[in-house]
Amino acid sequence: MFRPKLPTMPQPTGTVTPYAVIELTTITPGTSAPPPSPIAPAPISTRPTVQLTPGTALALVGGGTAVVLVVGAVLVSMLLAVAVTAASVAVCAVVLRSLLASQHRR
Repeated sequence: MFRPKLPTMPQPTGTVTPYAVIELTTITPGTSAPPPSPIAPAPISTRPTVQLTPGTALALVGGGTAVVLVVGAVLVSMLLAVAVTAASVAVCAVVLRSLLASQHRR
């Protein structure tokens, strides 16, 4: 009754693939490739270039400003919460100290 019942391991189903055999190959030194000639033109990139228009630059500046303001507001509110908590703990400590001191006088 108090002994745990361990489940049996299920047997694999389906086709089982055998392990792959890795063969070692030797590296033979070959002839080195000639250095590229300096006269050859640079390959042309197929990526589109990013062009900043005044509208997109203004949008980027506005978005960055908004992010900085939001992050700043969150950090200031967290700092304010820590300060309020510390002040309330300090007030509680002063009240408890005065209560304990008044009990020792009596």
